Amino acid sequence: MLLGLTSLFTDISSEMVNAVLPLYLTLQLGFSPLQFGLVDGFYHGITALARIQGGLVADRHGRYKEVAGAGYALSAACKVGLWSAGSGWAPTVGFLFLDRFGKGIRTPPRDALISLSTPTASLGEAFGVHRALDTVGALLGPILAFGLLALIPGAYDAIFVTSFFVALIGLGVLLFFVSNAVGGSSFSRDPVRPMVSLGSIVSLIRLPRFKAVLVAAVVLSIATVSDSFVYLILQRTAQIPPSFFPLLYVGTSLVYLLLAVPAGKLADRLGRSTLFLGGHGLLLGLYVVMLWPHLGSIGLILSLLLLGAYYAATDGVIMAIASAALPASHRTTGLALLTTLAALSRLVGSSLFGALWAWYGPWWSFTAFLVGLLAAATFASAMLARAKRMETT
Repeated sequence: MLLGLTSLFTDISSEMVNAVLPLYLTLQLGFSPLQFGLVDGFYHGITALARIQGGLVADRHGRYKEVAGAGYALSAACKVGLWSAGSGWAPTVGFLFLDRFGKGIRTPPRDALISLSTPTASLGEAFGVHRALDTVGALLGPILAFGLLALIPGAYDAIFVTSFFVALIGLGVLLFFVSNAVGGSSFSRDPVRPMVSLGSIVSLIRLPRFKAVLVAAVVLSIATVSDSFVYLILQRTAQIPPSFFPLLYVGTSLVYLLLAVPAGKLADRLGRSTLFLGGHGLLLGLYVVMLWPHLGSIGLILSLLLLGAYYAATDGVIMAIASAALPASHRTTGLALLTTLAALSRLVGSSLFGALWAWYGPWWSFTAFLVGLLAAATFASAMLARAKRMETT
């Protein structure tokens, strides 16, 4: 619960920035679709540079809380950096990348703290509860950004400064109220604790069940369109005023918030792989809706419903699937590897979508990704079924 509160405040901070970032980069700094696609891809993929190392340090020394705290602190500091960068695109992009680097450091040890504190049978529900609190922050952040833009149009600097102070609250909750899980800091003094190294990463990849989960996550991530592109196209086709742009994030987060815990419980009962693949079926539905030339209010609402439900059915569920396939002693590293490869795959997907948009327009881009996601889902289904068979044998 306390980790959920940390994520709540951190997500308020992060989503205040994320909710205005597409417009800030494209309208304020003048980025083209291709440039935005590259920056957006690296923005979300830069975490790959930190996740593996963060996972290795946390598993090797049992310092889950301390490693996570370092990542939260770096992300908070970058909000001040964005304010100081002004209209300079180079320092802005640099601070954005550092912010994601901090996210990469903190995410694996945070998820490991949840995993190591929860019985295996309840992992889906535990991650669902955390994601629900996380999503409250993702809901409130854009609302705060919308309020600031309504009061002071174009007040991006006010958003960055406010985001910094909110991030400090989340960091304080972690530092003063969260304890390491069993196997935390005391493990660093345990002579029989297994040493985690790059060699152990190779060993994890060779685990048949975990390897199947990794491959499924990678192929699906490549075929996933970045939220930022979805919102930019919704804003244009539905003719939404720029000041109302952050509310698109609110709609998605509200749906996610309402469905995160029920989805986690349903995954534990129905089958995590089944729900995970069903979530990508919802994403396919979103791609179909995005092909409509003129989205009215119904199309806009349907798009946000599908996107929020997709995240509820997949985000925490894939972590539960992977956790069940990993040994406890190397769980942080394994989850870091999973999120790293998924982030790199999304980087490829976002860059590819931006290039397709620049060359052929958004309609052909979504058509190509619709076909790609169908193929990826079919392949992932076979891989996850293979992992399930290994689990029961």
